[in-house]
Amino acid sequence: MAESETKHRSKGTVAPAQGLEAEFYAKHQKIYPRQVHGLFARLRVTALVVLLGIYYGLPWVQWEGRQAVLFDLPERKFHVFGLTFWPQDFFLLAVLLVIAALSLFFFTALAGRLWCGYACPQTVWTEAFLRIERWFEGDRSRQMKLDKAAWNREKILRKAGKHTAWAAFALFTGLTFVGYFSPIADLFARFFTLNTGGWETFWILFYGFATWGNAGFMREQVCIYMCPYARFQSAMFDKDTLVISYDTERGEPRGARKKGTDYKGKGLGDCIECTLCVQVCPTGIDIRDGLQYQCIGCSACVDVCDEVMDKMGYPRGLVRYTTENAMAGAPAKILRPRVILYGALLLVLLVGFVYGVAARNPVGVDVIRDRNVLYREMPDGMVENVYTLKLTNRSNETRHFQISVSGVEGARLAWSEGRYVEVPPGRVIEFPASVRADPALLRPGSNELVFRVQVVDQPELSSERSNRFVGPLR
Repeated sequence: MAESETKHRSKGTVAPAQGLEAEFYAKHQKIYPRQVHGLFARLRVTALVVLLGIYYGLPWVQWEGRQAVLFDLPERKFHVFGLTFWPQDFFLLAVLLVIAALSLFFFTALAGRLWCGYACPQTVWTEAFLRIERWFEGDRSRQMKLDKAAWNREKILRKAGKHTAWAAFALFTGLTFVGYFSPIADLFARFFTLNTGGWETFWILFYGFATWGNAGFMREQVCIYMCPYARFQSAMFDKDTLVISYDTERGEPRGARKKGTDYKGKGLGDCIECTLCVQVCPTGIDIRDGLQYQCIGCSACVDVCDEVMDKMGYPRGLVRYTTENAMAGAPAKILRPRVILYGALLLVLLVGFVYGVAARNPVGVDVIRDRNVLYREMPDGMVENVYTLKLTNRSNETRHFQISVSGVEGARLAWSEGRYVEVPPGRVIEFPASVRADPALLRPGSNELVFRVQVVDQPELSSERSNRFVGPLR
């Protein structure tokens, strides 16, 4: 046997030892999070109700006779209550995304993974699915017992009921998501009469299936293996970031004991080795091993440990929200350079975003000069420059724009006086425009020319853009 193994090693084909194979290819073990009560559990329930309420309820809110929040892709209109955004406002979306990223950095540096534990869609929908699962299968111990039991009538009914409720909830989620892009009342009516379009049906089923799979089956695997945030979160932590920590000095050495026992005399710490902190963890980690990237900051271990400490008559806080400096006995600092920097940048961007939304001009004009020809000399002695004008109407109604030029003495557009350009709502119209001027009134070379565009029946709505008018050098 040794000779055979030697031959295999020489060829580089030795199979890995059984222990290593089990370590690298271990089968995923389902996690059964224990239900917990306490302050942080109530905060998570509040976040669940508020966030799901906003998600499912917002599309049904009406505003000025239409859906308050509707991203109308075919019409290229994005309605957000009283505001309408167009593709030309894309820069505002870019600013909003930067604000979202900075908010994540700011709150992470301040209080750890608040987003993951309370507001992340994966966390919120997983919590909802866990509650449905408990309604049908019972608490943690009953779920474990049911999964180990042979298939019988009760198991089939409980499993079928759970998956039916999951599927209905997931389908409702998919319908609501598509309802942000297609009027939701009409969408629901058409879906249940099988009259939705192909793409609508696809996205409803796709998001419903994704919700059912992610929240029902993948759960913590999405957080551990798929979400990139867990990998780079440590870059935003420092010794003054609030994180969930186990007080090793107070809790060790661990050991079981009865209430009222003189555990100090036996050399034991406050941890009674009940493992409830592990049982309530949705990602299955042991917080007593130190902070780990799998920890989503849900604080379930804090609640259950405080409950155990109350029963044992020990002080709370064996597992608590604290900072590394506080654990070491040093004073914690809330205001520190990175928090101030993130906060300042966030404030500047928020002010800029609000100003950008409030100061949006419904009239947009862009001027591009024809670079193929510097200028043309006309038979009547005038000098002509050719431009391409782009007019943007960022309103919900068709508007008529009147164009004029200034800045160059005697310059005029080469079309009839009083002519206007009609631009449909949310559209961009592009067309050529010629400007002529008397060369005797021009400065040699380049002259600054200003194009002014204003709404015919609302002259206060206007926009200007300058460009060059080129004439003879003389």
